[in-house]
Amino acid sequence: LIAVDNRPDQKVALRNADLLIRESVDLVIEFQTDEHIAPMISAKYREASIPLIAVEVPHPGATYFGANNYEAGLIGGRYLIRWAKQHWQGAVDEIIFLELPRAGPLPRSRLTGMLMGIREGLRQADGIPVTYLNGDGRFGPSLEAVRKHLRQSPSRHTLVGAINDPSALGALRAFEEAGRAEECAVMGQNAGPDARAELRRKSTRLIGSVGYFPEKYGEGLIHLAEDILEHRPTPPAVFVKHQLITAENVDHYYPNDALLLAANI
Repeated sequence: LIAVDNRPDQKVALRNADLLIRESVDLVIEFQTDEHIAPMISAKYREASIPLIAVEVPHPGATYFGANNYEAGLIGGRYLIRWAKQHWQGAVDEIIFLELPRAGPLPRSRLTGMLMGIREGLRQADGIPVTYLNGDGRFGPSLEAVRKHLRQSPSRHTLVGAINDPSALGALRAFEEAGRAEECAVMGQNAGPDARAELRRKSTRLIGSVGYFPEKYGEGLIHLAEDILEHRPTPPAVFVKHQLITAENVDHYYPNDALLLAANI
């Protein structure tokens, strides 16, 4: 087993591909988030006759493993509008989406799914302004993008859908530092440890995060890799099963979080 770190950086990812080819590996499991170099990486492995599994971001000719992005977005969007109906009587002034353009169109379909989920739950949603902000999938850039947007936005009821949890948390902090936390409801994607910790914080406006359960990826990836190497029939894409994680069910799905936190102290 050879493990390399893409960091993420285009040049590093391409160098890592060359390194694995020189090592004559039997199969590559690739996770890198830049769609622009995905064709180059795929071409390298294809020329070397090395099968490729692409995690989360599609690579031409590779077997895809990861999120059903549109479905995950739909789950989040439906819950956002249900929450808005319960707490704001459906009065939504604006929808903000935190995007990650460099990851390409498939991860962006999470946001498309969220918008469709909102619109199917609220008849007048077509008239609500939708703002897309580039948070680059990271806390800092998302915080700054939303911070800047709030300086000129008068909206009092804003739904926020993020491409992932770091962007969701960055957006939430921007509303909090502006003293406007009560004016937003935020939906994350991934249900990672930081988001789960936030969901347990009293009165948080992170109302949910769609779970991808990456802790289960390893087993699924190894089974898929074995099938490919044994030349057994495999689908072109293997999707994980998603689940909405909220303050009400986070302890059910992740009962050991407190133990993990204690172990890291």
